[in-house]
Amino acid sequence: MRNSRSILLVEDDSIDAMTVKRAFKDLKVTNSLAHAINGEEALSYLRDYNNEVPCVILLDLNMPKMNGIEFLKIAKNDDALKKIPVVVLTTSSEERDVVESFRFSVAGYIVKPVDYKKFVEAIKTIDLYWTLSELPEQDLGTKDSAKLEANIVS
Repeated sequence: MRNSRSILLVEDDSIDAMTVKRAFKDLKVTNSLAHAINGEEALSYLRDYNNEVPCVILLDLNMPKMNGIEFLKIAKNDDALKKIPVVVLTTSSEERDVVESFRFSVAGYIVKPVDYKKFVEAIKTIDLYWTLSELPEQDLGTKDSAKLEANIVS
């Protein structure tokens, strides 16, 4: 992605998180990848001023504690978080999940392909879109000197 800021992956499944990490490596995506395992942990990460504001959030919907829709309800009603783009990356193809996600102004909704090559293509498409998109730095709540210190998947 053109933006060098981190990407926040909100995903409870460790295999899916490793698949995202592998796809980023295969595609040479250089953004650091922060990882939260549910919506509650993602909100804590985003509200911690020691962490960099991510350029985009990749959000699973089906998670314990706080699922993706519950996360969106809170994040999209929080002035400090609502402008961070969110792309839903989930196994759910349920129409109600798609409708509910877009009701909370997600930037996109992608059903995770089972086939790795197709999954890489999905991640490549996300990467290309965010490489071409212009994002207003100040409006995303960029923290001037904040550094990404915790939860980096390396």
